[in-house]
Amino acid sequence: MKPTLVIACAALALLAGCASKSEPQYPPKALEAFEASSELRADWSRGIGDGLGRASYPISPARDGDTLFAADAEGRLMAIDANSGDVEWRQDLGEAISSGITAVAERLYLGTRNGEVLALRQADGSVEWRARVPSEVLAAPQPNQQLLVVQSVDGSVTALDRASGAERWVYAANEPALTLRGTGTPQVIEPVTFAGFANGRLVTLDNRSGQPLWDLRVAVPQGRSEIARLVDLDGQPLLTPDGRLYVTSYNGRLVALEATTGEVMWERDHSSYLTPLLVGDFLFTVNEAGHVLALDALNGQPIWRNEDLEGRWLTAPAFADGKLVFGDFEGYLHLLEARDGELAGRTRINRSGIMLRPLTEGRQIHVLANDGRLEALTIRETP
Repeated sequence: MKPTLVIACAALALLAGCASKSEPQYPPKALEAFEASSELRADWSRGIGDGLGRASYPISPARDGDTLFAADAEGRLMAIDANSGDVEWRQDLGEAISSGITAVAERLYLGTRNGEVLALRQADGSVEWRARVPSEVLAAPQPNQQLLVVQSVDGSVTALDRASGAERWVYAANEPALTLRGTGTPQVIEPVTFAGFANGRLVTLDNRSGQPLWDLRVAVPQGRSEIARLVDLDGQPLLTPDGRLYVTSYNGRLVALEATTGEVMWERDHSSYLTPLLVGDFLFTVNEAGHVLALDALNGQPIWRNEDLEGRWLTAPAFADGKLVFGDFEGYLHLLEARDGELAGRTRINRSGIMLRPLTEGRQIHVLANDGRLEALTIRETP
């Protein structure tokens, strides 16, 4: 399957550039009435500056303990009590933020449009160090115990010292001229980093040196046009505790790998730019058409498929209270039963749309709309 030019131009600024107008390949389905088994109770809402900006930067919030951290595209950063919505502190960084936020071990990490990475204290938002990387950062920086690994839009992966920001190594991939608007997010563990690129390759890097240990072509460019030949790996590789790695690709495949060797365990044709979700032995993924699929994680066999939300530009799936949670381009939040894919609940958050994966914990959901409205909700079973 290939995207049409109107999708490239208009839908969430997904592609880097375009020069034509045509009908979308997957027009958004109208939402139909259904019998809800769950309701979404709004607990509180809070405005986060001006939101994601005109370019819809993927500035996903983060949660650590009972505190949420959220920012807008102009650098206004806030710490918020996840339960009450009370603001704990505000900080104006004076930086044009472009990446998601990572919150871990009393620190925050984020990237900027001018290719800087910032480390901040969770206690008050003060900057501890800054580091330069080769280009703009859209993917949230990813830590292990010693390193902070940052993937930039030019295809480079930079490892920084978590304590000081000093550069440890840089790996550069060859990127095609036209890519999706976004980059892959690396998956980082102690010994290695798994990184996907717009050339359709997945590379495993030795964290001691940045040298590749193995690489695999997940998707092969096909077709005559540059758009038809897009094969970006824009989702984050999903790693399980027992060493399985799941990788999606645009115009390519969904692949399950043995993480230490790169040996393919199973694969299926599947075009997606979103990170999959694993719950037990169920692997959930959303394809480019907006179809939600549940697969057996061990062999890739389909369990169920839901096409009710086709063309609605869903977020990557989250999981809460036995439900899959998605936002869409019109600002609706949808619940699907994880066991069978049936629609379970729906509410509208904000007309500006939702492009970022919701944050979930237990029955609680936090969702950030594109215009900066952050809302907390709780799932309740209907009487």
